[in-house]
Amino acid sequence: MGGRILVTDDDAAIRTVVREALRRAGHVVETAGSVAELRRQLIAFRPQVLVTDVVLPDGNGLDVVPEIAEQHPRMPIIVLSAQNTFTTALRATEQGAFDYLPKPFDLAELAQAVQDALDREPAPAPVAEPEAADDLPLIGRSPPMQEVYRTIARVVSNDLTVLVLGESGTGKELVARAVHDFGPRRDAPFVAVNMAAIPRELIESELFGHERGAFTGAAQRSAGRFEQAQGGTLFLDEIGDMPMEAQTRLLRVLQSGEFSPVGSARGIRADVRIIAATHQDLSRLIVDGQFREDLYYRLNVVPVRLPPLRERGTDVGELARHFLDRAAADGLPRKQLDASAVLGLERHGWPGNVRELENLMRRLAALTRESVITAAMVEQKMADPVLPAPVEAMPPDAGLGDAIEQHLARHFADHGTRLPPDGLYDRIIAEVERPLLKLSLAAVQGNQLKAARLLGINRNTLRKKLTDLGVGPAVRQSD
Repeated sequence: MGGRILVTDDDAAIRTVVREALRRAGHVVETAGSVAELRRQLIAFRPQVLVTDVVLPDGNGLDVVPEIAEQHPRMPIIVLSAQNTFTTALRATEQGAFDYLPKPFDLAELAQAVQDALDREPAPAPVAEPEAADDLPLIGRSPPMQEVYRTIARVVSNDLTVLVLGESGTGKELVARAVHDFGPRRDAPFVAVNMAAIPRELIESELFGHERGAFTGAAQRSAGRFEQAQGGTLFLDEIGDMPMEAQTRLLRVLQSGEFSPVGSARGIRADVRIIAATHQDLSRLIVDGQFREDLYYRLNVVPVRLPPLRERGTDVGELARHFLDRAAADGLPRKQLDASAVLGLERHGWPGNVRELENLMRRLAALTRESVITAAMVEQKMADPVLPAPVEAMPPDAGLGDAIEQHLARHFADHGTRLPPDGLYDRIIAEVERPLLKLSLAAVQGNQLKAARLLGINRNTLRKKLTDLGVGPAVRQSD
């Protein structure tokens, strides 16, 4: 069923196109070209939905949204804007707008938004501080980023669990911080933990804490990340690298709302908002038996997909200038990009995403003598090696440490201008432990007790390592 729609825009052509599109969808449409005309039409036409631009000849459309929302609380307001920044999206939602569409917009999407507005009550406005929005390090006006902004603006005011998906270097923690900093928990702690960087045997203690004497070396009570984040936000980065046993414990906490420190039977209420992130395909990990499906659905309440930089071509120049400004604020020489440099940056594939671009801008700021950076300078610094080439073949008398150093040098060099993925420590330790356990078991014909003695560790510890690292099966348990 159609409704009465008022469309306000300073561009007569846009008013005409939108009016005809909405009329074809079955609505009765009137238009306005200014704030003054908008106010007159609200009285004369009594619209059910208002569609308004931000920049109008006699005022700002966003500035009048709170006044209109107070006078017409049941009338949804859809904001259109060519100022396609996160600040605009957040402010539109904060001021009480039902929806926000960046220009240029799709007419079908606008028609659907109008229909949704007619079908549903307006959503409550989130709690936020607009004056802090300009400091938010989310940069870009490309269509993929507009969708990110709209999603964030819709979830900042509630405690829904958010799952941020994106390649390494896309800025997943920035999204998590934005959700925290512009929500009602912003005055409480924001605690970030990288799941890939925690040894498997310490992960439960790291997350939930432990009591004194809970295990060897636990000389005093320690608060875990859940307890440190009480009242605020807990950001679980690289959740796809979380071991299965820890996933089970996390699932219980999300289901019950309580956690217990290691070595304690007392439950502590978990007053935290959970934001998780990963660069991995969790659906593939589920199929491979490496991630719990029930945990996935607990985490994937509100998914936010961060686009890789190669899908944000129009944002590259703005991001690059932002990073040069930040480098100058940190004491590096102030530099500018000429048009050829921006074109060169936009053509690059950016396998390391935003992190790679930031590193390149800092390198250019530090190492170029000229104040204006050209495409040739960009190409040169992209080609500069940032790490030494792999070393030559090992000499016959080289030790284990030398071999590991050579392996690591090659591991870093393989990534070119990018750092290896996070969680390198655990991966390297596993690479060393796995062959050590295999060779030790082979030397004692698979006898785990003898292998434990040979290694100087407890047999239970050995068996756990064999399971965690996928070594085995061992053929004999004892003599």
